[in-house]
Amino acid sequence: MKFSNLNRKEIVSKLKEKKFDVLVIGGGITGAGIALDASSRGMITALVEMQDFAAGTSSRSTKLVHGGLRYLKQFEVKMVAEVGKERAIVYENGPHVTTPEWMLLPMHKGGTFGPFSTSIGLRVYDFLAGVKKSERRMMLSAQQTLAKEPLVKKEGLKGGGYYVEYRTDDARLTIEVMKAAIEKGATACNYSKVTNLIYENGIVVGVMVQDPFTGEKYQVRAKKIVNAAGPWVDQIREMDHSKKGKVLQLTKGVHLVIDQSRFPLKQAIYFDTPDGRMVFAIPRDGKAYVGTTDTFYDQDKAHPYMTSADRSYIIKAINYMFPDVKITEKDIESNWAGVRPLIYEEGKKASEISRKDEIWESKTGLITIAGGKLTGYRKMAETIVDLLAAKFNDEEGTNYPACMTKDMPISGGDVGGSIHFSDYVSRKVKVGLEVGLTNEEAEQLAKIYGSNIEDVFELLNTNKNDAARYELPLTLFAMLIYSIHYEMAATPIDFFNRRTGAILFNIQLVQKWKNQVLAYMADQFGWNEQEKQKYTNELEEALIHAVIPIDEQNNEFPKAVGGN
Repeated sequence: MKFSNLNRKEIVSKLKEKKFDVLVIGGGITGAGIALDASSRGMITALVEMQDFAAGTSSRSTKLVHGGLRYLKQFEVKMVAEVGKERAIVYENGPHVTTPEWMLLPMHKGGTFGPFSTSIGLRVYDFLAGVKKSERRMMLSAQQTLAKEPLVKKEGLKGGGYYVEYRTDDARLTIEVMKAAIEKGATACNYSKVTNLIYENGIVVGVMVQDPFTGEKYQVRAKKIVNAAGPWVDQIREMDHSKKGKVLQLTKGVHLVIDQSRFPLKQAIYFDTPDGRMVFAIPRDGKAYVGTTDTFYDQDKAHPYMTSADRSYIIKAINYMFPDVKITEKDIESNWAGVRPLIYEEGKKASEISRKDEIWESKTGLITIAGGKLTGYRKMAETIVDLLAAKFNDEEGTNYPACMTKDMPISGGDVGGSIHFSDYVSRKVKVGLEVGLTNEEAEQLAKIYGSNIEDVFELLNTNKNDAARYELPLTLFAMLIYSIHYEMAATPIDFFNRRTGAILFNIQLVQKWKNQVLAYMADQFGWNEQEKQKYTNELEEALIHAVIPIDEQNNEFPKAVGGN
C-alpha cells in the first residue's frame, strides 16, 4: 500500500485492528528514527503524529546536521564526539538530503574566538568527531578569510577557522526516514492526535486517537508506548500523571531569508555577535538565510512566529558582521520560527541549556525521550530501541537483533553511498529527458529524490496530461503528485513547506502557483467548497506569517500578500 493520504482509510483500519509491539507518539525526526530502528529489527511498529510529519521542531531548525562545535565551549565533550561522528553517517545514508558545507569562522579583535583557542578547538573537534582527512580544519589569515568571503567585517579581522559542517533539508530528512520505516513494515499516519492514554492493570497499553479530517476517535494498542512528541512530551506525561522531576524548557529560534541579489553571500559563515551568541549565515539556492535567536518561549507550540524584536536582532547581527550589505526589513523575503524542546536547567540562559537528550520511564511503562539534536536522531533511536529490545527479552524471551541503521540507507538514499551520488544523478537525467524534462529539471529532481527518482518520473509520465490541464510546470507537478502518492502530503502547506521548502526559500513560486496546486489537491482528495476555503485560508495565513512579524499584522495584510 502506498504511503498516501489517498489510502488513509486503509492505514487507519490497520492502526485500529493490529496489535503492535511498539507505538511511537510523534512524527518528528526522533519519532521517525525510532520507527525505522524498531521496524528494521522486526518489531511490529506504529507511529501517530497530530500534525504533519516534521511540522514541529523537525522542519524549523537551522537545517544543519552539525557537530556542535559550540558545545566544546560548554565542555560537552561526549556530545561533540557522538554527534560529530553521526554527521558522516547521516550523510552516507542519505546524500540526496545532506551535503558537506565548508564553514568559515571569522575571528575579530575582542571577539569570542581568538586564533589560538580556535585552532585548538577545531583540532580537538576534528579528533572527537573523527573528521576525515579531506575535511579537517584549516586556519586562515585575514587576507585568506576575506578571499573566502569578501563581505565579512574587515575592521579588527585577525583571520578565520575553516571547517566542514553538513547542510540538510530537515523536513525532507524526516520524511525520508519515515518512508524507510514504512518500507520496513511500520504503519504511520499524520494528522492523528493522541487525546488519551489507555491502561490495563495500571500499565499503558494504547492510546485514543482523534482524526481531525473525519472527527472519528479510535484506539491504537501496543505492548510498549514511546512518547517522542518533542515540544509536547510534557503534555503526554501529564496525561500519564507522570510529569515529575525534570521538565521541558522551550526556547524559540528564528531564521530570516534574503535574496542573494541583496546579500550575495558566497560562503557559509558561523560568527559571534556583540552579545556573545553564535549565528549562522548560509547560502542556499540563490538565497542566504541567517539565524538563529534563542529566547525562552511559552506561547503556542504549534505556531511559533517571528516578532519584530526577533527580526531586528538578526538584521543587527547581519549588519554587524557584514557592514557593507546594509540589510533592512524590506529585504526579508521570508522567515521561519521553531521551538526547541530542551530540558529545564535552573538559572541558565536559553543559549546555555544543554542539548543533551534524556529518557524517562514512568510507573505505567510510558517511555519518554526529550531534548537532543537533529544530528543525533539515529543514536537516540538506537538507545530507545535497545531499551525496548531488553524489555521484550525480559518479559517475553524475544531476542531482537542489534541496531542496523548505521549502514542503512534511508528512503531515496540507495545510490551506492555519497561517492557515487553524482554519477547516479547523471544516469537518471537521461530518464528525465525521456519524460519531457530539460536536463536541468531532471537533474534538480534526481538530486532531491535520490533513488526514488524513478517513481517520480513514472508518476509524471503517466499523469503528464494533468500537468497541462492544471497549467502546472512539469517539475512542480512531479513534486506535487509524488508528495501526494508517496509522502502523505494532505494539505497545500504540507507540500509548499515540508515537502519542497518553497514557502521558505522560494515564496514567489508559492504565490505564482498556489491556486493551481490547491485546485489539483482539491480534486485529488475530493474537497468540498468549505474544505477548499479552509486550506486556501491556511495557506494565505502561512504566507503572511512568512513575511510579517506577528506583532505587526493587521487585517489589511491578507489582501496585499495573498492577492494574485
